[in-house]
Amino acid sequence: MTSNQTKAEIRLPTQELRDDIPFFTKVLGMRMDMIYPADDPRVAVFSGHGLRLRIEQDAPEAPGMLRILTENPDEFAAGQRSLVAPNGTRVEIDELNPPMVMPDTVHSFVVRRLKDQAPWVIGRAGMHYRDLVPDRLGGSIIASHIRIPDGGPVPDMVHFHKVGFQLIFCIHGWVDVVYEDQGDKMRLTAGDCFIQPPEIRHRVLEASDNVQVIEIGVPAEHVTEIDHEMQLPTPQYRPDREWQGQRFVYNRAEGAEWGPFRLPGYICRDTTIAQNTMGVAGVQVVRRGQGDTAWATHDTDIHFTFVMNGELTLEGEGRDPYRLEQGDAFVIPPGMRTRLSDPTDDVELLEVTLPGVFNTVLD
Repeated sequence: MTSNQTKAEIRLPTQELRDDIPFFTKVLGMRMDMIYPADDPRVAVFSGHGLRLRIEQDAPEAPGMLRILTENPDEFAAGQRSLVAPNGTRVEIDELNPPMVMPDTVHSFVVRRLKDQAPWVIGRAGMHYRDLVPDRLGGSIIASHIRIPDGGPVPDMVHFHKVGFQLIFCIHGWVDVVYEDQGDKMRLTAGDCFIQPPEIRHRVLEASDNVQVIEIGVPAEHVTEIDHEMQLPTPQYRPDREWQGQRFVYNRAEGAEWGPFRLPGYICRDTTIAQNTMGVAGVQVVRRGQGDTAWATHDTDIHFTFVMNGELTLEGEGRDPYRLEQGDAFVIPPGMRTRLSDPTDDVELLEVTLPGVFNTVLD
């Protein structure tokens, strides 16, 4: 019976194999699988930590560098974080799951207009990305306008994001997504949103032509990992499950209740996101209401708004006013006096704040 087993290995050079054997076996905890010739060894193969190494005398390659990731780096290799093998290979020891670093917000007043023709960049799974906060407030947030021009199945895999907060808000078309422990696939349509708790497994299945979403991620740079083992949908259904204190949210526009907004002249619908993220973030959809608009300040750390429909004027103290329209976005830093004036009757805004509960002071 023939075997179709295949193995891959990385070749590294050495001058004296006998010096390398104790380093790779005892210090790095790898297993020696092969050595030859017996009377004067020149080649040895070591395996461990998901890696297979062929150490070969006088091989032409450079010694290279290995990175070993472990849950307990202080207990690995006597706590050393940087080593050099006898053959010259450098070895770095690091955290397998390093703690997420939340950068301090670098506050700024940001206006991003669609007509300024910010470039679309092709990103993961063929999706097109437009950056809505170019300076990313010092790395504290990324806000992206994402579109998939051609509908149909999306070449996505089961994956998850190491984030503090992530929002997907649909502004045009529809997209089908399936989530860990949340049942069968769900269709996000215009006005609907998902909160993806940290590290929840999910996969984008299919999209309509020209589907467009707004994606907010905190911090700006975060890791996306592929999960090759999990199959979605999962057999269990656990709608109340929490991931790092946050619950999955599927909020639908249809049948939503509207009430007073924190700013006069507008009404809003709450997406329940502040409640389900333990106050980490808040998301409101805002429309024109009754009465006059007013100058105001806020004290939340991050305050992002995207214009989904209609027009309005953004006035900022000491700044020229901006007439904003569909596709524009802005960030208002804490303590800055602003006013959202002259809104058209069809204006609709997406407001995202971190934290989700904060104070507003009206002039």
